[in-house]
Order: sequence, then C-alpha cells, then structure tokens
Amino acid sequence: MYSYSNHYKSLITLGFPIIVGQIGTIILGTADTLMIGHHSTQELAAAAFVNNLFVLVLIFSMGFSYGFTPIVGSMFGQGKSRRIGEFLKNSLLANSLLAIIVMGLLGFLYLNIHHLGQPKELLPLMRPYFIINLVSIPSVAWFNTFKQLSDGTGDTKTPMWILLGGNLLNILGNYILIYGKMGLPELGLLGAGIATMVSRIIMAIAYFYIFFFTNRHQEIRRGYHEGNLNRKDFVHLNKLGWPLAFQMGMETAAFSLSSIMVGWIGTTALAAHQVILTISQYFYMVYYGMAAAVAVRTSHFHGQHDYKNIQCTATAGFHLVLAIAVMISIPVLAFRSSIGGCFTDNLEVTTLVSEVIIVLFIYQFGDGMQCNYANALRGMADVKPLTIVAFIAYFVISLPTGYFLGIRYQYGLLGIWAAFPIGLTTAGILYYYFFKRRLNSYTNHSVHS
Repeated sequence: MYSYSNHYKSLITLGFPIIVGQIGTIILGTADTLMIGHHSTQELAAAAFVNNLFVLVLIFSMGFSYGFTPIVGSMFGQGKSRRIGEFLKNSLLANSLLAIIVMGLLGFLYLNIHHLGQPKELLPLMRPYFIINLVSIPSVAWFNTFKQLSDGTGDTKTPMWILLGGNLLNILGNYILIYGKMGLPELGLLGAGIATMVSRIIMAIAYFYIFFFTNRHQEIRRGYHEGNLNRKDFVHLNKLGWPLAFQMGMETAAFSLSSIMVGWIGTTALAAHQVILTISQYFYMVYYGMAAAVAVRTSHFHGQHDYKNIQCTATAGFHLVLAIAVMISIPVLAFRSSIGGCFTDNLEVTTLVSEVIIVLFIYQFGDGMQCNYANALRGMADVKPLTIVAFIAYFVISLPTGYFLGIRYQYGLLGIWAAFPIGLTTAGILYYYFFKRRLNSYTNHSVHS
C-alpha cells in the first residue's frame, strides 16, 4: 500500500503557482468577455468566434513547447544544467519557426473568414480583432519556451508572477481602450485586442530580461551561450513537440471548431457558447496546472529511473485533480441560473447558459482523467500515443457526435455540448491504458536487466 502524503505535498507545492498562473490566464480571457459583453452583444459574439479560433492555435503552440519540459526535467534530475541551456537555444528556434507557420495558416483563414458561415453583421468586428491577435503570436511562442524552462527546473513561481502582472496590465488596458477612458477613443472590441497584444509582448520581454540579465539560471545561461544550434537537438525537440501539439490542438479543436457549428445556429447561441467556454476554461486550466506538476515530477523521476515514484505521482495527481474538479463544480452548479448575467444583460443568452452548463459538470471526471494521464505520459517523454488517442476521441467521436446531435437532430447548443463528455472520457481511459503499458514496460525491463 503506497503512502501518497509526500506526493500530495510535493505536487501541491509545485502545482499551486502553475494553477495561479493558469487562473491568471483565464482571468485575462474573462475580463475581455465581461467587458466586451457589457459593451455590446454583437462584439461578444464576434469575440467568441475569433477567440475560439485563436485558442486552438495558441493551445497547439503551447503543446509544441511542452516537448521541452520532459527534456528539461530529466536533465535537471541528472544535474545537467549546461545541457539544458543548449536545448533552450534550439527550442527558441523551433518555437519561432512554429509561430511563423501558424501565422501563415491564420493569415489564409483571415482571407477566407467570410466563407465560414458566420453572421455577416459580425465580420466588420471580427476582422480588425483577428489581425491584432495575429501580431502577438511570436511573443506567446517565446514566453511558452521560457515557461517550460522554469517549470521543468521546478521554478513555477516566476511564470506565475509574470502571468499575473501581464493580466493586470491587460485588464487595465481593456478598461481604458474598450470604454475610452483617460482621453483615449472608445475602441470596443478592437481596444480589447490591443490590450491583449501589448500584455503578451511585455510578458515575453520580461522573461528575456530575467534569463539574460539576472543571476538566475547562470549555469543554464552559460550552456545557452556555449551551445550551438544543431540538427540533433532540433529534431529531438520536434519529435516530442509535434505529437503534444497535435494532441492538445485536437482536444481544443473539439471546442473551437464547434464554435463554427454554433455560429450556424445564431448570434445568441454563439454568445452563450462563449460564456460557457470561459467558465469551462477555469475547470480545465486549474487542474491542468496540477497535471503539469505531475509532468514535471514524472520527468524528474524518469531521469532517475524511479518507476515506483512515477506511479505514485500519477495516482496522487489524479486524486488531486478530481478533488479540484469537485470543489469548482459545486458553486458553478449552485449559481448556474445567474452566472450568465455576469457576462451579459441579454436574457436569452443567460437562460441558454443555465441549461447547457449542466453538461459542463458531467464531463469533469473524463476531462480530469485525460488531463492527468496525458501529462504523466508527457513527463516520461512517451508522446506518440497522445496524437492517436486525441484523434479518436475528438475527431472520430466528439465532433461528429456534436454535429449530429446539435445540427442534424436540432438540439442546438445543448446537443453540441452533449458530445464533449463522451469524447473526453474516451480520451481519459485510453491515456490511462497507455500510461500503465509504458510503466509496465519500464518495470519489466528494469527487472530483467
């Protein structure tokens, strides 16, 4: 019988700053939604469509950067700080190239945004907001790279403070630019986009300054300056990064691409969809913070070939994720009929939110399970199963089910959301299966050798 008390303590200590940083990220999105929603319902619907497309791209980019974490964690567990610095140089290059690729794809999407079946009255609001978000993508890629460096070395507080500072700056910028305060023009949705762009650029600059001009990470910085860009490290980062990017991208696509289907239903459904997505992100990002701590701890133990503690870490992490999900679910369910009113004054939108939000509660077990064990696999650098599972769960099961229930059988927004518990639970079970299989293979190899 394993004792999990030390693992609970270590995961909470490591994961709490990540959770706070994740909450800060969602507060940034919530602030946009709240302020835009009270400015106009049309702007809220336009923001819903653009934000959900960009969430897909940003999560994809974040997933790619996660390939750096098991490398950092494993080498940190072995005391190879200078080698981490060499990988950092190659990771910055890889993430910069990814930013260029996704900007090109988004640029193509921007040129064809009028072909996506969205309400025509929203297009003049969507286009400038889209461009402003596009400009900030390289800053996000660089920030992600340095954040994985910090997380992998156990320094989860630095990204937390940078995220909180950036979010406060964004909220202040929203207030000034959306509503036209301090003598500036009232820019509405465009103002929210500008505030977000500026905050992302400043967060990236803060990390560059901390790494290159302070006394932190001295050995890693020495390895960065002495190391060279090289094919071997670059290829290794890509082998880990792309499966993680596709796994997280396909999971997010189940939600983001659903926004296109919701847009076929109408503006009211799209606005309600955005409100529920904003709420759901609190669940996901909070326990993803704990699951990220599982990945970091697992990577350290993986570098030390300590497979018993890998098992204990993953199990303890799942316990904590479920506890967090329950704690958040209770107040959301209790106040479901009034939550929509925090985002908009539109009675139709708030009524629809109160109906659909019950589905959000139903899928928490599956979402927590898939989140935890996907990160345990990431910590062991076993990323190949992630893409296969994500494709089955989200593209084969979730999206088609949402289409048939929501569009073909005309259950509307409720039908589209009803597909998510099925896809997420499938992913959770399969990730757990692959985690146990990989762990058993390590254990058997250790016994026979």
